[in-house]
Amino acid sequence: MAVYTEVSFDEAAPLLQALGLGSLQTITACSGGIENTNYFVDTDQGRYVLTLFERLTFDQLPFYLHLMKYLAQRGIPVPEPQALAEDAYGRPGDILLELKGKPAAVVNRLSGRSELSPTSAHCAAVGAMLARMHLAGQDYPRHQANLRGLAWWNETVPVVLPYLSPDQSQLILSELAYQNHVAAAAAYRALPRGPVHADLFRDNVMFDAEGDSLALTGFFDFYFAGWDTWLFDIGVSLNDWCIDLETGVQDAERSLAFMTAYQAVRPLCAQERMLLPAMQRAGALRFWISRLWDFHLPREAAVLQAHDPGHFERVLRQRALRPYSLQS
Repeated sequence: MAVYTEVSFDEAAPLLQALGLGSLQTITACSGGIENTNYFVDTDQGRYVLTLFERLTFDQLPFYLHLMKYLAQRGIPVPEPQALAEDAYGRPGDILLELKGKPAAVVNRLSGRSELSPTSAHCAAVGAMLARMHLAGQDYPRHQANLRGLAWWNETVPVVLPYLSPDQSQLILSELAYQNHVAAAAAYRALPRGPVHADLFRDNVMFDAEGDSLALTGFFDFYFAGWDTWLFDIGVSLNDWCIDLETGVQDAERSLAFMTAYQAVRPLCAQERMLLPAMQRAGALRFWISRLWDFHLPREAAVLQAHDPGHFERVLRQRALRPYSLQS
């Protein structure tokens, strides 16, 4: 989480008070992602995360924040946006805030820690919870497209092409053509859809572990969410949780654990089973494009950790060469 907008103790304290979250004790900048400004804030009442949104607008943000609220109220462990006090008519206060001229939100901080070296047990827990999340969100009344979906890939590939070698250019253009072909097919149009996380990497999930017991304590960072195929969400997750990070090679044991747990909650339909390899390739392409964009066209930030775009190039090549298929 980068820091583009610096927030002082004295600037954050009144906002925490207005939310009824107590007196601010500490505020610490976070460094991890690359989209928003994030701070861990501790008060005398609890632990929270303050986010200032650097790209998403006041018009776009209600979809994300109310989705998190909707899922939290249905038993999915996600950070719940905190609201200002009710007005004189008893109407709930806003969860979309403003700080230093930027849209902002404060959510409760999840317990536990991320697991960057997951076992099959971690992957099974994520698969089952992802299926629960998909089902819980299927009646969510707000609608917003995945802003980093196919339309964005088509717009952004020409922007990053000048930075690529001829071999890389051939790969990215051929894969983009393939994904446009898939998206035009009847089988793709028949895929189940709803709100998706679209960025469910290892560092966006928290676990508590004591001895041999393992508890998934939450999914977070929903600010790439949008309406898309649930299969795309699965493909993105498999590409991170169930691969060898050095090579991008699919890990068969972890993949099986993930998919078995997911399907125990929501079995895949025939079209999903057929198109799973294509959606894994789609997930790899999406993150290769975005990492190329962030790496070669970076924004100014006080704290920023850019991701290696070569990682998802390797993942894409592996998915194209060795597609994963479900056992019948």
